Amino acid sequence: IKGLKKLKVDVIIPTYKPGKEFEELICRLQKQTYSIHRIIIINTQTGVFPTELESEPYQIEIMHIRPEDFDHGGTRNMGASISYADIVLYMTQDAVPADEHLIEKFANVFEMHPELGIAYGRQLPREDCNIIERYTRRFNYPEKSRIKSKVDLPQLGIKTFFCSDVCAAYRRNYLLSAGGFEDPTIFNEDMIFAGKRILAGDKVAYVAEAKVIHSHNYTGSQQFHRNFDLAVSQAQHPEVFEGVPSEGEGIRMVKATAKYLIRSGQPLKIWNLVYQSGCKYIGYFLGKRYEKLPKWVVLKCTSSIKYWKKS
Repeated sequence: IKGLKKLKVDVIIPTYKPGKEFEELICRLQKQTYSIHRIIIINTQTGVFPTELESEPYQIEIMHIRPEDFDHGGTRNMGASISYADIVLYMTQDAVPADEHLIEKFANVFEMHPELGIAYGRQLPREDCNIIERYTRRFNYPEKSRIKSKVDLPQLGIKTFFCSDVCAAYRRNYLLSAGGFEDPTIFNEDMIFAGKRILAGDKVAYVAEAKVIHSHNYTGSQQFHRNFDLAVSQAQHPEVFEGVPSEGEGIRMVKATAKYLIRSGQPLKIWNLVYQSGCKYIGYFLGKRYEKLPKWVVLKCTSSIKYWKKS
């Protein structure tokens, strides 16, 4: 592999109060088989930041921004605008490469498929991940790679647009020439961009061999807030999501998870599943109708209060 490196890859990581997982992420990025051109960290200032990174000899560039200047789409656009690599790989601070081949697997896909502009990786559960979330990871991130396009909409529905900036790579010129991510956006900048590009006739690659360890044991309340924001993002972009409802895919996942719990000998966990799914659905239902809600209700439902105060 060494000597065949053609594409320059920059890794862009927005951070907010980064912890131990972030240090592990940087450590593992430095051990990749495919050389990284630069790691660009855009840190939301809080006074909490591992200062040893400031003097790190590795190619790390750190920018600090004010909390009020952070935006899910705009901050990532900023990272792409200061990069001059061929590929920009976005990661979150709590996603840790599962092995030393993460960058190599993305680079190989872009080299093999010059028509591709977007690729995202597989997310594996952490050791402390609960059984429901563990199955959700398997459901959303299967073992087999595939390239998705508009022809998959009848079969995959909303999953056709699925993409996650927890670990997703873009040809930089492609991203910028298509207008970059939506800015401002409450959430879901990755799927909005991928959905627009698929509807325009482009393709998105799911690269199962590019693996990161990333999962959360969200409470019902957190699921409610996340799904409210997700639904707001979809309601704000009817040109992408209007003809492709999410509810059917959600029901399919709940049924599949329930069957898995029964097979695993944990049928009592179905009550947890029903509760979590109910929280998700209520959040999603309200988020889809956010324009009809009083502002104070919206502020109670969202997990992105800063977004509403700016908008």
